[in-house]
Amino acid sequence: MALSLAHYLILGAILFAIGIVGIFLNRKNLIVLLMAVELILLAVNMNFIAFSYYLGDAAGQVFVFFILTVAAAESAIGLAILVALFRNLDTINVEDLDSLKG
Repeated sequence: MALSLAHYLILGAILFAIGIVGIFLNRKNLIVLLMAVELILLAVNMNFIAFSYYLGDAAGQVFVFFILTVAAAESAIGLAILVALFRNLDTINVEDLDSLKG
C-alpha cells in the first residue's frame, strides 16, 4: 500500500490541530507554548514537502530549508529569553510576565 498525498495532508492537519490545542489548553508554561508553535510550523513544512514531492517541483523543499532556518533562530532567541526571564523572575509562568510592564 503506497502512501498518497491525502495521507500526508491528514497527518499534517492532525499535527497542526495538536499544536493549536496545545496553545489553547496550556497558556501557563512558556516552554510548552514554544513547542506547540514549533509543532505547527513543522506540520506546515510537512505539507510543503508533500506537495513539492507530488507536484514534482523542488521549490517547496527549498522553501522548507528557509523556514527551518528561521525556526532555529526563533527557537534560540525564545530559549534565550526564557533563560533570562527565569533568572530574573524565578518562574516561567506566562501569567507572571506582566510584571515586566514599565
